[in-house]
Amino acid sequence: MTAKTETAATTETAATGSCCSPTGSCHDGGAAEQGGAVTTVYQVTGMTCGHCEGAVSSEISELAGVTSVKAVAASGQVTVVSESALDDEAVRAAVDEAGYELTGRA
Repeated sequence: MTAKTETAATTETAATGSCCSPTGSCHDGGAAEQGGAVTTVYQVTGMTCGHCEGAVSSEISELAGVTSVKAVAASGQVTVVSESALDDEAVRAAVDEAGYELTGRA
């Protein structure tokens, strides 16, 4: 990336505040709508490795309307993209089925 291109990219990001939301936060209320999809970040305890991430992702992926799941053991955060807002209790039950605990939205 040239210095001019890098400066333009930096200026664009600074102008919007964040790539995540218009308010500059990745965690506005734990959910954000993007192009008809809803992205929600949850906090899960007990994940310690890739196997844990896979187990949580697999269970949440089974919920109706879920289009993608990314679990990160190091932070305990699970990002879920769905067609519409999910019922938190359904997500909690899926995480519980995987053997972990949903503590809430991040």
